[in-house]
Amino acid sequence: MTTLIAIPVLGLLVVLQTAIISRIPLLHGTADLILLALAAWAVQERVKTTWQWGLIGGLMVALVSALSLLVALPAYLLSAGVARALRKQLWQMPLLAMFAAVFIGTFIIHSLTFLVLRTNGIQIPLRESFNLITLPSALLNLLLAVPIYALIGDLANRLYPEEIEM
Repeated sequence: MTTLIAIPVLGLLVVLQTAIISRIPLLHGTADLILLALAAWAVQERVKTTWQWGLIGGLMVALVSALSLLVALPAYLLSAGVARALRKQLWQMPLLAMFAAVFIGTFIIHSLTFLVLRTNGIQIPLRESFNLITLPSALLNLLLAVPIYALIGDLANRLYPEEIEM
């Protein structure tokens, strides 16, 4: 059931990202709502479908962007895995795990994209791409991390209600 909820939730976020968020850049970087949703979902304590959400998110991003399936899928799955691992390490501070997961996930996605572009013969200066795209994207992602964490946390609490012992 919770895997099926990922399709409309991530679909809506993809539409918002491509229609609105991509039109609000900071320098040349933009926020990544899919990464934020995956990180927020993965750091929730009772969530068990992190990998499915990562797979669906990577497929959706690959379908609507110029990012190759061979980049988007591993990047988003790896980012979800990092968030899940951070949840286990920082289990008493899920918001800190969210910030760390978003920061690391931004660098994972941008690094894989940079490597694939370099492999395809597109020469992008590393320093300029880091300063003009990656760092502003990380800042925007960190600014949006708290509201997305609250929304996805509320969704997770509705889908995985806390069991009361009697």
